[in-house]
Parts: sequence; structure tokens; C-alpha cells
Amino acid sequence: MAPKHLFVPFVIALSQLPQSTTGREIPDTLRSFYDSIISEKSCSNKLADGFYSTEEGSDNFDYCGDYLDEFDVIYISGKGNALTNMDVDCDGAYNKTTDDGRCGSSTDTQGQTSFQYEFEEYDLGLTDLDANVHPYVVFGNVGDTEGFAEYDPKWDGVEPLSLIAVVCNNKLVYGIWGDYNGDDGDKSLVGEASISLATLCYGDNITGGNGHDEDDVLYIAFVGTDAVPGAQGANWTAGDPEIFEDSIADLGDQLVSRITGSASGVWRQSTVYCATVGAIVAVMLSNFM
Repeated sequence: MAPKHLFVPFVIALSQLPQSTTGREIPDTLRSFYDSIISEKSCSNKLADGFYSTEEGSDNFDYCGDYLDEFDVIYISGKGNALTNMDVDCDGAYNKTTDDGRCGSSTDTQGQTSFQYEFEEYDLGLTDLDANVHPYVVFGNVGDTEGFAEYDPKWDGVEPLSLIAVVCNNKLVYGIWGDYNGDDGDKSLVGEASISLATLCYGDNITGGNGHDEDDVLYIAFVGTDAVPGAQGANWTAGDPEIFEDSIADLGDQLVSRITGSASGVWRQSTVYCATVGAIVAVMLSNFM
């Protein structure tokens, strides 16, 4: 049997997802990483489980640490071939110059994000993240309601306002960790991003009440302070999400290289696996000689 974390091509692949003519190209090994997670069917090292992708669905989703030791990354996965979806968040600062009206259909918009105070400490003249400008991911679930599944990524070293890589619609988009899922609803949900990030992934048909329903989105959070762009490492005052996303691209590429260019563990495991198979074949052949 191949090692759990051997990256190889699979039938269910990113190439089968809808093609996009815009967006950042996905590095080849990140594509293989995506395909490998799907092929594994379930997570072996569940940091927390019992989460839902939709209100009507099952609680078969988890925060996965299968590659936490190897690459310092955490992601959301589900059973079978599932990852998670992309609901739309419109929380945070309201700015009439950036609001195009698409958040109007949201039924649970709040006037602040979970890291408002951390963001204010950047002293940029901004009161909070703007969902229409800052492509952020809702990652982690916190609440006091009995039976509410909880997970705070800070428990495993993910920093507030750190970069998160999102594989969506056959493209790679960089965002930041900007909010938690709270216990204001009936279920502990995963798979949500700001309307600006969802638009970068799926276009202007996205609204506050209309996201992406398929469980094929991969959210990758990175452990460590080096994943935080900080006050000077991103164009927080940009009035356009594409400009902001581009300002954190160099950091994103560096972090993704934990999985791609710096993924020595992949090649080491591949070598071990190939050597093991070779030894088995040699023994089998010797039995026929």
C-alpha cells in the first residue's frame, strides 16, 4: 500500500473542475496535493471534527492536521471526496464607496470581524476589515452553545490576520484569516469567505446570499508568525480586492512553497515507496528463478 502522504495523480483531479480564464495559476505540486487530499477520502489526524458544510447536510467535516508536522499547514476536509464549499461573509467595516449592493441579500451580516481589535492596532486609519475589499477567510469555530463543535486554529499556531491559500474554481487565490464562525446559527459550519474573495473565485454572480455550493474548495492555513503580512506587508488601504490580493502574493508564494518547492518529505516518501516496491518485485522475481 502506498504511504498515506504520497502525492500521485488521481482520477478526480483539478483538471476536471470548471476552467477559469483569470486568476493565479496553481503550482503543479499544489494540484497534486489537492488531488491527494481528495483521494485519501478522510483525514487521519483530525484536529477537530463534527462540523457542517451546510445547515441541511451531515457533520462529516473536520479541521485536518495530516500535513501539520510536514508542512505546518491545516486545512478543512470532509468524508469521501469532499473538501468544503464557499458561503459568503459580509461582516466588517461598511464603506459605501466599495459596496456594490451584492451584500444586501445577506441575512446575518455583523458590523465587525473577529480580529477587529488586532486590525485596529495596525494604525492604518481603518476600523476593521472590509468584506468588499479584503479577501478574508472565515476559519475556526468558537461559541458557548452546548453541543457546538469548536476549533480555534490558534491552538495549533495559526496567527490572526495570517495568510490563507484558497484553491477554488481551478485557480489559486490568496486571502487572510479574518473571522471565526460563531454559534449564532443552529450548526457549526465551515467553508466561508468574504464576498471579495468569493468574487475573485467565482465572479460577480456571487452575492451575500448566493455562494458556491460544491464541496470542492480547499482552504490552507499556515502555522507561524511568518505567515502574517503585518501592517506593512499588505496594501490594506487598497480600494480593490485584486490590488490587495496581489500585494500578498509574494508571501503567499513563499508559504505555498512549504508544500511545493520545499516539500522534501514528498520526494523522500516517494523514494521510500519506490524502493520498497522494487524490493518486493525483486523477491517475487527471485522465486521464479
